[in-house]
Amino acid sequence: MAKTNKRKALGRGLSVLLNDENKKFNIGNIIEIDLNDISINPNQPRTNFKNESINELKKSIKELGLIQPITVRELKNNKFQLISGERRLRAFKLMGLNSIPSYIRKANDIESLEMALVENIQREDLDPIEIALSYNKLLKEINLTQEELSLRIGKERSTISNYIRLLKLDPIIQSGLRDKFLTMGHARALINIKEKNKQIEIYKKIIKNGISVRDTEKLLLETKKTLKKESANYKSKYINQIESKLNKIFDTNISVHSNNSGKGYIKIEFKSQENLENIINKIKSD
Repeated sequence: MAKTNKRKALGRGLSVLLNDENKKFNIGNIIEIDLNDISINPNQPRTNFKNESINELKKSIKELGLIQPITVRELKNNKFQLISGERRLRAFKLMGLNSIPSYIRKANDIESLEMALVENIQREDLDPIEIALSYNKLLKEINLTQEELSLRIGKERSTISNYIRLLKLDPIIQSGLRDKFLTMGHARALINIKEKNKQIEIYKKIIKNGISVRDTEKLLLETKKTLKKESANYKSKYINQIESKLNKIFDTNISVHSNNSGKGYIKIEFKSQENLENIINKIKSD
């Protein structure tokens, strides 16, 4: 028994001499971790950290202490990667502290991504674009369907779909939504205009004139009608030009018919069998 204890003591002493580089932390424990040993999570959905918010959190921590530890996962060589709690980590750094209480959780890359995104999605202060990007990343990188994602985060599938559609907006409008220059209602209405230049044109009108969501929807209907007329006029002009060219080439009456998607047919009239053969010969020769 004495020999066994001696071996254990020796092993422990050697571990200390080697800076204990191979030690393992117990999963599920809350321990103090050096701030320099924690790297930021690259999958953090939040991209905009306001100094005012960090300073408010700093004051709260000074008065009440840290109510909830950050969550990390262990990497190699006693290093850790943040899963959630970047605002708390930033506040501790701002306070000049050396370590922070941390909850160690076992997670691989995919699990870390999912935990970081899902936990942050539940926060109320994420802006709509941050939420949309988080949903999109979960769907693509973890290969979830919208239905599966709906069950995991407790959100309606239609809600998830509406957020993801925001990513179709022009980046200028996405920035306006993040900065609260317009609402989700405005943004959802603008998505229905495919032409980005028209989106921005209406966006500027909303900002300049303080247009409500209902009035924006009316404006969009008018814009759609105008675009449809412009498109129809353009097609008619284009088709008339084609018809004129074909009539000259084949010396007969040719009509071209097209729908809004660009599909259609060409109608060729001929006066006699000889006329038809001449048309066919011209087609072959071309």
